[in-house]
Amino acid sequence: MLRKAAVITVSNGSYLQGESNGRLPSMDSGQPAQEGKVVLKKKVTLLRGISIIIGTIIGAGIFISPKGILKNTGSVGMSLILWTACGILSLFGALCYAELGTCIKKSGGHYTYILEAFGPLPAFVRVWVELLVIRPAATAVISLAFGRYILEPFFMQCEIPELAIKLITAVGITLVMVLNSTSVSWSARIQIFLTFCKLVAILIIIIPGVIQLIKGETQHFKNAFSGNDASVMGLPLAFYSGMYAYSGWFYLNFVTEEVENPEKNIPLAICISMIIVTVGYVLTNVAYFTTISAGELLLSKAVAVTFAERLMGDFSLAVPVFVALSCFGSMNGGIFAVSRMFFVASREGHLPEILSMIHVRKHTPLPAVIVLHPLTMIMLFNGDLYSLLNFLSFARWLFIGLAVAGLIYLRYKRPDMPRPFKVPLFIPALFSFTCLFMVALSLYSDPVNTGIGFAITLTGVPAYYLFIVWDKKPKWFRRLLGK
Repeated sequence: MLRKAAVITVSNGSYLQGESNGRLPSMDSGQPAQEGKVVLKKKVTLLRGISIIIGTIIGAGIFISPKGILKNTGSVGMSLILWTACGILSLFGALCYAELGTCIKKSGGHYTYILEAFGPLPAFVRVWVELLVIRPAATAVISLAFGRYILEPFFMQCEIPELAIKLITAVGITLVMVLNSTSVSWSARIQIFLTFCKLVAILIIIIPGVIQLIKGETQHFKNAFSGNDASVMGLPLAFYSGMYAYSGWFYLNFVTEEVENPEKNIPLAICISMIIVTVGYVLTNVAYFTTISAGELLLSKAVAVTFAERLMGDFSLAVPVFVALSCFGSMNGGIFAVSRMFFVASREGHLPEILSMIHVRKHTPLPAVIVLHPLTMIMLFNGDLYSLLNFLSFARWLFIGLAVAGLIYLRYKRPDMPRPFKVPLFIPALFSFTCLFMVALSLYSDPVNTGIGFAITLTGVPAYYLFIVWDKKPKWFRRLLGK
C-alpha cells in the first residue's frame, strides 16, 4: 500500500491528503503527529550520514582511472595539486550545503535550495534533467563498473563478454532498487558496511605506497612538474574529472528530513567525510606514483589493479572485489538520496503526484525509487553513456553553483532566517564563482559536447510551461500526470 505524505486524515481513512504546492510542514516544524500520518522517519544518524557521503563519493574513479586529471594537467605535481584543490573546493561547497541544510529543513538538495532562492522554473529544469538523463546515466555508468569488476576474478585469462557485464549490471541495479524500496534501515546498514569496505580498499593501496616511500621509491616524483604544460583548454576537463571524483558530498542534503538532529549532524557529517575523503584521495594518488610512472598510469585501464598486480601478487585478486563493492555502495547511496529529490519535487507539484507517495508499512518513497529503474535500464542497453555524462557534467555544476549563489542571495533576501550553522561569505562566493567560471570556460574549450548538454537542459523550459504552467490541459492529460 502507498499513501500520500500528508498531514490531514480524510473521513474514509483510506488515504491521507497532503497540502498542495509543497506546503507540507517539515519534520522539524514542531507540529504534533496526527493519527495515521505517514512520513519518512528520522533514521539517518551521524554515522549513517557519514556513510552516505563517503559511500557515495568513493566510487569506481579513484580505483579505476584517475588519469583524467593527469592527462589534462600534464604533470604529476600539477595533478596532485589539482586533487588537493578539488578536495578543498568540494569542502567549501559542502560547508555551504551544511548552512543551506540547517536553515532550509526540507529534503531535496539542489532542487529545494534553487526553488527557495530563485523560484520554480530553474528548480523544475534542474529536476527535469536529473530525472531524464543525469541520474539514470550516472547510475548506469557506475553499475557497469560494478558488473565488470564483480566478474573480473572469473575471467582472468580472457575478455569479459559485454552481454555478461550488462546482465550482471541489470541484476545489481534491480537489487539496489529493491533494497531502497524495502527498508531505509537496511539500506543505511548496508551503506555503512560498504563504506567500511571502501576505506579498507583505500588503505590496501595507501599502506604499501607509504612502505614504498620509506624504501626510497621516489623516482616518479623527481621533476614532478615537468611534462606537458596545463592549458586553458584542458583546465575545465581536469576540473570536471576532479569534481566528479569528489561528487557526492551533497547527497546528505537530499534526505534532510530523515536526519536526526540535522543542525548538529549535517555539518559534522559533511566535515568529517570531506576530510577523510580528501586525505584518502591524495594519499592514494601518491601511492600510485610510487610504483607506476605517469606514462604507465595514462595507459592503464584500471590503475588500482595494475598497482596491486605489481606489489601484492595473488592478493591482487581481492582488488576487483573491493572495487565492485565500492561501486555498489555508490549506486545504493545515489539512489537512496536522489529518490528524495523526486519525492520533494512531486510534493511541490513539479512531478506526477504518485512520486510523493510513501509505503504505509515500510515508510519508503517506493514510487520515487522505482521510477528510476526503467530509465536506467534504457540507458544501460542503449546509447553512449560516457558521452552523455560529458554532455551533462556542465549542467550538474551549473546548478550546484546556482544553488550556492542562492545562499548568498538568501543572506540578503531573508536575513532573519534562522541559521544554526553559518559560513563566512567568501566561501560561497569563491565556490559559486569557480563553478560558474568553469562552466563558462567549458563552452569555449568543448563547444560541441557542452552545447549539446546546454540544449538538453533547455528542453526543461518548454516542459515547464507545458506540464506546470498550462492550466487548461485535457482530462486525459491531467490523469496521465496524476492530477
